[in-house]
Amino acid sequence: MARSLESYKSHLAACDQPRRNDLDGRGQLSEEALAEFAEFFFGICIDQVDFLEGSVQPDTLRARIRAWAEEEIRLGKLPEKSEGMLEAILQRGELARGDAAGVVNASDRQARRIFSALLDQGVLISENPRSPLRLVFPAHLASRWMPGLFPERKAW
Repeated sequence: MARSLESYKSHLAACDQPRRNDLDGRGQLSEEALAEFAEFFFGICIDQVDFLEGSVQPDTLRARIRAWAEEEIRLGKLPEKSEGMLEAILQRGELARGDAAGVVNASDRQARRIFSALLDQGVLISENPRSPLRLVFPAHLASRWMPGLFPERKAW
């Protein structure tokens, strides 16, 4: 809307104009102007959805998250099988702590180590020690997981 502020204001103001003729709706105000505003507004919405889809690239988001996890494992910052747990959470939306060991084919202790490390990295969240694990998108990984969506941070 900010890029089309004048057009937005003129379309919105036109909605308050009186009915133009007998074919312009049944009320006191112009239904035709309201339809034009709706068309303009939904055009802006579609433009924004297209922009976000192109920026986030949902088809490759899973691959970028998985590549990050594999790199962190190689660097020793995450335990083995961390990418498997992230993959399960991406597929399910959330993961019950009790299901974690089965998902990564590990002992309960190893599964706790994995999700604790992911919680420490800020990529998982849980409301309390018994609630399910969910993926979050931490700001420090935004440019890595969703390149082009957020500007790079520059050191001054």
